[in-house]
Amino acid sequence: MYHNRAFRKLGRKHSHRLATLRSLSTALFERERITTTLMKAKELRPFAEKLITRSKRDDLHARRLILRHIQDRDVARKLFDTLSARFMERNGGYMRILKLGRRQGDGAEMALVELLGSEPVFGKKEEEKKKKRGGLASRLMRRGAKAQAAEAEEAGVAEGAESPEGAAPEAGEGAPAKKTSSRTRKAPSKPKPGGGREKKA
Repeated sequence: MYHNRAFRKLGRKHSHRLATLRSLSTALFERERITTTLMKAKELRPFAEKLITRSKRDDLHARRLILRHIQDRDVARKLFDTLSARFMERNGGYMRILKLGRRQGDGAEMALVELLGSEPVFGKKEEEKKKKRGGLASRLMRRGAKAQAAEAEEAGVAEGAESPEGAAPEAGEGAPAKKTSSRTRKAPSKPKPGGGREKKA
């Protein structure tokens, strides 16, 4: 007969096993989805769900009981303020376990544990891209702005070109730079007599 086998020991003594469940539940409430081994995930589910159910009472005694296990004050505050309100209409079944296959190395079965309501939304990026691109009106407005900028530049160049008659342009301001023709090249240097090499004495 199988006596004293009510739960998985996870290869740990009582205090170490309790510390493992506490740290896993703290990480789960903080990030809302974690990856761990399948056996740990199955042991975590009843432990964490009892904490969520207790947080719905939201009285002093419930807070003290939860702070025994969740020792991070910010995570405990999130549990009472956000998560308990999310699951107020549910009577259990606050999380799901998804199998991920075996881990390379030791071959342990892995699982993804996530709270309900924390599923990723994949359509947001496409909507943001469409908003950034804009429609036809925004593109036409951009073209109009570019045309106005080009006209303003041309007008500025024309104003700079018109100068009063008889006034010679000062050097460095409006004086045209001397153009150097690309055809003028240096004459090739004449080779030294004797093939360019000096004879040693």
